[in-house]
Amino acid sequence: MAIELFNNGTHQCLMFDDLVDDSGSTAVQSNQFLIVDHGHGALLDPGGNMTYNGLLMAMHNYFPPKRLEYILASHADPDIIASVNKWMIHSECKVLISNLWTRFVPHFCTAGNVEGRIEGIPDRGMNLPLGNSIIKIIPAHFMHSEGNFQFYDPVSKILFSGDMGASLVPHDMADKPVDNFAQHLPTMEGFHRRYMISNKICRYWVNMVRQMDVEAIVPQHGRMFKGKKMVNEFLNWIEQLPCGIDLMTQDHYRAPN
Repeated sequence: MAIELFNNGTHQCLMFDDLVDDSGSTAVQSNQFLIVDHGHGALLDPGGNMTYNGLLMAMHNYFPPKRLEYILASHADPDIIASVNKWMIHSECKVLISNLWTRFVPHFCTAGNVEGRIEGIPDRGMNLPLGNSIIKIIPAHFMHSEGNFQFYDPVSKILFSGDMGASLVPHDMADKPVDNFAQHLPTMEGFHRRYMISNKICRYWVNMVRQMDVEAIVPQHGRMFKGKKMVNEFLNWIEQLPCGIDLMTQDHYRAPN
């Protein structure tokens, strides 16, 4: 069942958060997103084979999967895009991903299925028309992937932030917005210290986001940050966080005895 993040009658943002079976599975929980504007649809980070069947069935209640126009991939990890071949068979959609990863996507696909359907996103990002609206594809390089993007919807003012803001929570908690930042912190601190490349990159990202009108940050894993207050609490925290190469020393680079 989808969670409605936004709906004004002609523009809708949906989140699917419960498609990874957590009964005996060690797979990380993941969120998939559908944006529909005036009958035009884009699927964000559709996930791997574990989510495909459930997502396909759930989408039928809101939007015809065969009419899907775009798959937008923040980067090329399996939990982001491993199911892409099935979506390309089921619809005529195009796949947009960083220029760095366009030659890697065919490794997920059947030979001959990708001709003319994979488009590279330039490093600076771009505006993508969808129906009567646009999706702003914004740079998020090295958070955590070398070629990485996030997706901002100006209508709903939601920033779909990929791995930035991700938290490792029980599957039944992913649909609950963060209401106490201090209590939520242990579920995401270790992840961000390891997966974000450096505090320098985080600060550049925060500077960019602060110039945007963001009402919610919704990551690909775990709980969302909803409302200006909670968005700012997250920005203030990540702006100061030492992470990635900031924490590396020679001791991390020694051959095993």
